[in-house]
Amino acid sequence: MTVKQNYIDGEWVDSAAAPIVDRNPSDVEDVVGSYAAADAAQTRRAIEAARAAFPAWSRSSIQERADLLDAVGGKILARAQEIGRLLAREEGKTLKEGVGETVRAAHVFKFHAGQALRIAGDLLDSPRKGISVLVQREPVGVIGIITPWNFPIAIPAWKIAPALAYGNCVVFKPASLVPGCAHAIAELLAESGCPRGVFNLVVGSGREVGDVLVGAPEVDAISFTGSVETGRGLAARAVGSMKKIQLEMGGKNPLIVLDDADLDNAVECAIQGAFYSTGQRCTATSRVILTPGIYARFRAALVEKARALVVGDALDEKTQIGPAVDATQLKTDLDYISVGQKEGARLVAGGDRAPAPKNGFYIAPTIFEDVHNQMRIAREEIFGPVASILRAKNYEEALAIANDTPFGLSAGICTTSLKHADHFRRNAQVGLAMINAPTAGVDYHVPFGGVKASSYGPREQGVNAVEFYTRIKTVYTNVSIGG
Repeated sequence: MTVKQNYIDGEWVDSAAAPIVDRNPSDVEDVVGSYAAADAAQTRRAIEAARAAFPAWSRSSIQERADLLDAVGGKILARAQEIGRLLAREEGKTLKEGVGETVRAAHVFKFHAGQALRIAGDLLDSPRKGISVLVQREPVGVIGIITPWNFPIAIPAWKIAPALAYGNCVVFKPASLVPGCAHAIAELLAESGCPRGVFNLVVGSGREVGDVLVGAPEVDAISFTGSVETGRGLAARAVGSMKKIQLEMGGKNPLIVLDDADLDNAVECAIQGAFYSTGQRCTATSRVILTPGIYARFRAALVEKARALVVGDALDEKTQIGPAVDATQLKTDLDYISVGQKEGARLVAGGDRAPAPKNGFYIAPTIFEDVHNQMRIAREEIFGPVASILRAKNYEEALAIANDTPFGLSAGICTTSLKHADHFRRNAQVGLAMINAPTAGVDYHVPFGGVKASSYGPREQGVNAVEFYTRIKTVYTNVSIGG
């Protein structure tokens, strides 16, 4: 099998290290591809290339940047079925979800193509006579981008596209579990005429590639999505070298269901939020908080629908839930299920590996009840298709339970009460508040991020991306001098 190379300074570069073998979690006998593993020296070379390319790219015309991003977005759309299939094979999302994520990535590139043409500033009068004040935005420099495996094309897109739109250069380290989608992005940028050094791809381990990126003084900013533990370590190191830092980390997202909720919609919100994408989303619903009047009906409907979900090969059109991404994540899911049982929670659906026709990492959608908010399964992010049902005597207690978490990414409520919906949107301690909608599922043109341990630094996506990928310069001009 041909080993696919890294992309450094406008060239495809091989590595002497053993290649990374990309396997299909639906069928481990299926090798998706083989990818060159970058080492520390290659990472430093990529950083040097980005630094050398920065002066010209930062002063390039906004039309050049817009055209590049628009071209990439168009190519992704044209290849959406192909890339979506690749995504499903290497990450385990269903084919439908894989294609949907790919289309979303294309829209992200096209959105930021437009943003490149709308870099705004402010021209202000000064209280001093004869002085004008210009507040302008300028690119930060070299951006190190470190992305997770669970959204292998959407998350890279929403970091890379704004970085390039605002005139920065990029060194991109994807998760080693999903190099295929990262390689596809690099191919399309190269095909679209991206100048040498402006974008660089280095696939490799966090210990080598990630450490070099975070430690290099030539890297001006780090955008990272991943675990809280890793994010905190990166933040401490970044502050030490005065880098800008943007972190998106975990979630333990609640869905409150009140007595007056539309039952069918509430159950669908829980099913989609907890189990789709195999629960491998930082916005996944992991705690369902029910008030007494709807508890029995909701629980029965949720368990019935969860047991009926079709778990299988991500490429099978009948499949609703694909596999866990790898053996490590599957073990984590099963270990947490064991923890929940030992803590006294009652298993009412799933709880074990799901039967499947192929040798993959399949797990049944799992539901616990008799859960209280101090149990580990109610406090720690599992990142699998495991949901806990909690009881609350009323809305006020439900909100208190929802907010009682170290995380603050997404929270939802299902209710027909405008009073409770309005109170919830104002008082949920999260960055994303969902009303009669799943906790997972966000749009590309609006800000994304959370509070508490879920996020740190400026928001991602939409017009707010400009805050991280630019710096402010204030220019004073004495207009009374000269002709």
